[in-house]
Amino acid sequence: MEDLVITENLGKNYGDARALENLSLSVRRGEIVGLLGPNGAGKTTAIHILLGLLSPSSGKASVFGLSPLTHRHEIAARLNFSSAYVQLPSNLKVLENMNIFARLYNVPDAKKKIASLLDLMDMTSLSTRITGALSAGEKTRLNLCKCLLNDPELLLLDEPTASLDPEMADNVRKLLKRIQKERNIGILYTSHNMPEVEEICGRVYFIHEGRRIAEGSPAEIMQAFQSKTLEQVFIKIVRSGDFIVKEPRL
Repeated sequence: MEDLVITENLGKNYGDARALENLSLSVRRGEIVGLLGPNGAGKTTAIHILLGLLSPSSGKASVFGLSPLTHRHEIAARLNFSSAYVQLPSNLKVLENMNIFARLYNVPDAKKKIASLLDLMDMTSLSTRITGALSAGEKTRLNLCKCLLNDPELLLLDEPTASLDPEMADNVRKLLKRIQKERNIGILYTSHNMPEVEEICGRVYFIHEGRRIAEGSPAEIMQAFQSKTLEQVFIKIVRSGDFIVKEPRL
């Protein structure tokens, strides 16, 4: 399968503080890959490097075979990003936000595309609502609408179901799996919801203190850590520091 994302020995330092150390990972077309770890593990730093927002201190990253630093605009046209912690302009109405991003992405037949996405996320009735007045879950759904506007080949999703109720979170997971299969896209997915990761991700990377400490399918990871669930693995890693290292299968 085609590699959409490759990082090789990626490192990032902020003065004496180390955010990433020798992080190697890959995301292939047609798969959902989990990037897991506790708060402060380096997940957001890694995503920001892939988006071209940060430069690495060492190693390298490529997206679609291009450097995010030197080909940021070419890459941006083919991917999108959603985070529960990055909000759209709060003083604009839902429809205004969608229209602005549709124009930025040069979306053809934008009116039809926006209507279909708002309907998909059960947001049609909120189209005239001020974005800042939305609930946390509604803002998350709007972010997901935005990130699907340009039919991306690669999605970088940071806690995409945070603040969603269980029924809507289930709808989002089903939607992402359907899009992944129908459009053969790649998805890099961060989450603290381990049952969700077990359900949606074919492969996962655990990182801790900026280092990759485990990689494989959820079943392989659970077997390696002699655990019944990924949640148990997560707790073991955070509490005891136990880890294994597997070479990435590039």
